[in-house]
Amino acid sequence: MKQLVQIPYELLQGEDGVWTAHASFPSGGAHGLGNTAEDAVADLYEAVSLVIEELGVPPVLTIVQDVA
Repeated sequence: MKQLVQIPYELLQGEDGVWTAHASFPSGGAHGLGNTAEDAVADLYEAVSLVIEELGVPPVLTIVQDVA
């Protein structure tokens, strides 16, 4: 079974030029860093994937189930 999960995130660029991405969800949160916005989001994706792998998908974030 595949699940489609939507996780809102915040993307900011610091004064030092480094991009940060942060997602909060019921079982915790995850952070990503990068020299570009795309790198920060990719890093965040990896962090969120690890959290989901360890803790599972929070039911409140699952918007569609049984996607083919």
